[in-house]
Amino acid sequence: MPDFLDSIKGFGVTFMQMFKKVDTVQYPEQQLPTAPRFHGRHQLNRWPDGLEKCIGCELCAWACPADAIYVEGADNTADERFSPGERYGRVYQINYLRCILCGLCVEACPTRALTMTNEYELADDSRESLIWTKEQLVVPLQPGMEAPPHPMRLGDTEEEYYSLGAMLAASQQHDAGTGQPDQGSQGGLG
Repeated sequence: MPDFLDSIKGFGVTFMQMFKKVDTVQYPEQQLPTAPRFHGRHQLNRWPDGLEKCIGCELCAWACPADAIYVEGADNTADERFSPGERYGRVYQINYLRCILCGLCVEACPTRALTMTNEYELADDSRESLIWTKEQLVVPLQPGMEAPPHPMRLGDTEEEYYSLGAMLAASQQHDAGTGQPDQGSQGGLG
């Protein structure tokens, strides 16, 4: 086939696209729902009694390929307990100017403290407002939660705390999803 026909074939593809219907989304007036596993804004989760799940281990910062996360851990004391473990994340920052929303930080978190929401509207005209702090990332207190610092309320040992906390969190998720009590978590029957 002669070389001059290659450019004509290319123009033909462009010409055919001119007659196809354009799929226009009227954003921001009409927002389409995201996929369930969409990687959006991060959030720091809490245990059912209000203590933070973040233990300040800094694994999320190590896993981040864009170096967008800064974590500074501190030790819990008997008077001031922010998480059930020995440590908590005293300073937690995510720089959304660098973040590529890949989710590797979520995979690295051993306590499931860090998750990603479906929220994607992160644009701003100020560089400073795109560095989110712990106060902006942590989930607000729900009814029945107590603001930290406070002692562990879900058990006397860390083992009891984590097993009871996971069971309560699962039952709350089930209740929120169906409006029905979770039959499998009551009385150990299921």
